[in-house]
Amino acid sequence: MEQKIYEALKWASSYLIEHGRDANAGELMMKHVIGVSRSALLARLHDPLTQVQSAAFSKMVKHHAEGVPVQHLIGVEEFYGRPFIVNGNVLIPRPETEELVYHTLEKIKGRQSPVIVDIGTGSGAIAVTIKAERPDASVYAVDLSAEALQTASENAKALGVDVTFLHGDLAEPLIEQGLLVDVLLSNPPYIPAGERETLSTVVVDHEPHMALFGGEDGLDLYRKLAGQLPVVMKPDGLVGVETGAGQTKDVAALFDSAFPNGKTSILYDINKKDRMVFLYV
Repeated sequence: MEQKIYEALKWASSYLIEHGRDANAGELMMKHVIGVSRSALLARLHDPLTQVQSAAFSKMVKHHAEGVPVQHLIGVEEFYGRPFIVNGNVLIPRPETEELVYHTLEKIKGRQSPVIVDIGTGSGAIAVTIKAERPDASVYAVDLSAEALQTASENAKALGVDVTFLHGDLAEPLIEQGLLVDVLLSNPPYIPAGERETLSTVVVDHEPHMALFGGEDGLDLYRKLAGQLPVVMKPDGLVGVETGAGQTKDVAALFDSAFPNGKTSILYDINKKDRMVFLYV
């Protein structure tokens, strides 16, 4: 029996709610299945689905209900207005990280041709976006996961930007090359190990744990990075990191210890949670 788009979306909404998922996820999957924008989708709600489309949509909805992230099913997530390829090898970019990028771009408006590094790049969302927004910058992206770097490289190529990718742990590749940077950004793993049981199965079963967990208190990577910063930062350099809510004061204290004459500031995200720490070295 022929099924119209609005009927399929209504079924998906009920099915997803019944399985504890976001009802609006159906719209994302439908856009992907029929290959249209949201405005085009809304204009075609009374159009019929082909049997192939209907079957594909139903299969995706059921997979998401079982815990597979929507982004893995459709293969992309939007970040700063651009589509990024995502998969099980990288953290799915979050809206909070867009705020880190926005504030960084505001803070570096006066810097000409800066050298910028993204530590723990994952999908490349930060590095690729920064390069796209600031073509004059020399942008480097580092990750310990070779698979993540492959995905990030694909995103850079797809979005037509030139980023240099380095394989290694935190700032170690920079130190090995003697590279000094003007701006260092990072969204490292910061979830305390003990909070694993509180996470959604969509996250904990499908996203890489090395991109999620930061030791017992979630601060292991910040401690190590803080120790490396004095070796790689140029005078008057800027460091910007994302943290978990409630971690900013501890991270700021680590930066203060590394740069006693530096200046740290804590920024809140759109949800009024302390989320970012910036350091002028």
